Amino acid sequence: MRLPRGKIPKEILEEFVFKNLGVRREEVILGPSAGIDGAVINTGDKSLIVSMDPITGALEKIGWLAVNVNANDIATFGVKPAFFLSCIMLPERSDDRIIKTVSVQMGEAAKALKIAIIGGHCETTQDLPSPIVVGCAFGFAEKGRFVTAGGAKPGDSLILTKTAGIEGTAILATDRKKQLKKALSEEALQEAADFYDQISVVKDALAVFRTGAVHAMHDPTEGGIAGGMHEMADASRLGFEVYEERIPIRFETSKICRFFRIDPLQLIASGSLLVAVESSQVESALGSLQEAEIPAQTVGKFNSNPSKRILMRKNGKAENMVRTKSDHLWKALKKGDN
Repeated sequence: MRLPRGKIPKEILEEFVFKNLGVRREEVILGPSAGIDGAVINTGDKSLIVSMDPITGALEKIGWLAVNVNANDIATFGVKPAFFLSCIMLPERSDDRIIKTVSVQMGEAAKALKIAIIGGHCETTQDLPSPIVVGCAFGFAEKGRFVTAGGAKPGDSLILTKTAGIEGTAILATDRKKQLKKALSEEALQEAADFYDQISVVKDALAVFRTGAVHAMHDPTEGGIAGGMHEMADASRLGFEVYEERIPIRFETSKICRFFRIDPLQLIASGSLLVAVESSQVESALGSLQEAEIPAQTVGKFNSNPSKRILMRKNGKAENMVRTKSDHLWKALKKGDN
């Protein structure tokens, strides 16, 4: 089977990756699983949350994204990120300016989130066409005091913060600015590029977690809002029904997606947060987000049937929610290269 660009399909992970995990250790209470973005290791009276993610589709903000995207994964457990390591791989013939740029971006992002950068690795890599930064973040929770993406329950309401396609919009507005000048004004392109400022969900996740109403959280990244919903449902072994008209999409995202002929629901979506909450506590959860000045709304509900994952279109038609084979950012970048 030829692999798609981006994330490896769930079936391949289950067949090959999850079956080859070395030895079992009693400290590991949560290991690799579909839809779960981190591990949990018990260390005395604390739970250590660990996550790792690469940045591969961005150029301008690659160091800044590496810190924020990995910090987001820790925050979805309801835990404040504390430490970060990176592996920076650069094309041959790179000069020291790229090292400075990536390092400064990582340092600024880490300071903003009060994260310590504690180590890593940096190299030039043969046959690498563009830089890659792989990050790893850690955070501590009181033992057992966290949630995962797999804790949603039938009947839970599904809340979405901010809008669809935030990261993809920012990347395309920045790295494909020349092409997009045909479709958007300079002002609109700058507004879209400034979506980078929305990519952290640490504030979102910690604010809503404090209410005690949260059963599960997940940040939809590669695969977009649609992919994130499937991952959360996979982890929880549930289905869902969501409503297209309730999913906010910014004007800039819509214009960019129309230009590249891609689906905003399948565009990399770091910056949004999916939250499963008990239906009776929706107002409390939304209130906490409003108090933190985070836009959010209920977009659907979870059900007990894993095969029933429905998107109700604006015209009233019910469709199976698309399962992204490859993030639409890659489609847009490929078209932009032509």
